[in-house]
Amino acid sequence: MAEAQELRLLLTADAVGGVWTHAVELAAGLSAAGVTTTLATLGPAPTPRQIAAAELYPGVTVAPTGLPLDWLARSPVEISHAAEALAAFARAASADVVHLHSGAYALASYDAPVIVSCHSCLATWWAAMHGGEPPADFQWRTAATAHGYVAADRLVAPTAAFAAATRTTYGLAEEPAVVPNGIGDAPPDEAVAPGVPQVFTAGRLWDEAKNLATLDSAARGIAAPFEAAGALTSPDGAAAIRLEAIRPLGHVGADDVRARLARRPIFASAARYEPFGLAALEAARAGCPLVLSDIPTLRELWDGAALFSAPDDAGGFAGLINALLEAPEERARLGALARRRARRFTRGAMTSGMLRLYRDALADPGHVGAAA
Repeated sequence: MAEAQELRLLLTADAVGGVWTHAVELAAGLSAAGVTTTLATLGPAPTPRQIAAAELYPGVTVAPTGLPLDWLARSPVEISHAAEALAAFARAASADVVHLHSGAYALASYDAPVIVSCHSCLATWWAAMHGGEPPADFQWRTAATAHGYVAADRLVAPTAAFAAATRTTYGLAEEPAVVPNGIGDAPPDEAVAPGVPQVFTAGRLWDEAKNLATLDSAARGIAAPFEAAGALTSPDGAAAIRLEAIRPLGHVGADDVRARLARRPIFASAARYEPFGLAALEAARAGCPLVLSDIPTLRELWDGAALFSAPDDAGGFAGLINALLEAPEERARLGALARRRARRFTRGAMTSGMLRLYRDALADPGHVGAAA
């Protein structure tokens, strides 16, 4: 069995949003453990700045593949070809372990154990957002993901709630392992001064699961500036949102987001579907008070360290936020609680969990690899 110091990993990601952040954080943690990681990106290529930032960590190489993202692929054949290309790439890289960010890519013949991260998927998204029978375009993509989940050696989810939802949605024999996402070192456990009397949110604003419409409606009754960082239009142009009361900032770089969070505004999220929520974690690390939607995953992570409102209750969000705006000491107290909770979700903790999963898969002499 390859030890961590000798391990060669092929890790896939897309270059937009939380999956990229997760992949770079994991690659950074694995670098410190002596793992060599090839970070293969699918979909739009990462920017030169993104590549340079990831490759600062020893042993990390970013390899844009140009292969399609599963949710943007036009046919099952396109996904199948992408999976085979990734398998060939893994062989060329002499990967000891293959860690995929989507189950559909597991449908190929890999020579190494295959780990699939259940970051999110169309089936669980549809169940949370609409329920009932998904459209035909979703069904073949969901079938590819389902077959990939069965083909993989190990599945891993960032929360127990999302692991349970994944098992239920796909009828899996077992729930995925749970390894929470993590960022950086543990933030300091100390008192937090009241932040600016403002409100902030960030993420894929165009995604209806983020439910920016509720926050925009709430913002009409909030007596403070409310800003949102992130794209208003999806990569394929098929989805978009228009904000009326919230000030859209568009795409904002990571350094700029951190600078805004350092002022400790109230961070709000009305997401109806959120397998983990890295934006909330970033805000908590900065000591921002959190006002979040009351959904199972966010309640699991932040219960006792945030305020909660029903996802579609604009009045509820406005009421909680306005009360905090008038109570700077309560903002400081909640910010300190959030930052203390964020100490659980570090790069080191995530890396340790993933290494245990890799070692477990490598020690299994009957690893599936993937079903041909």
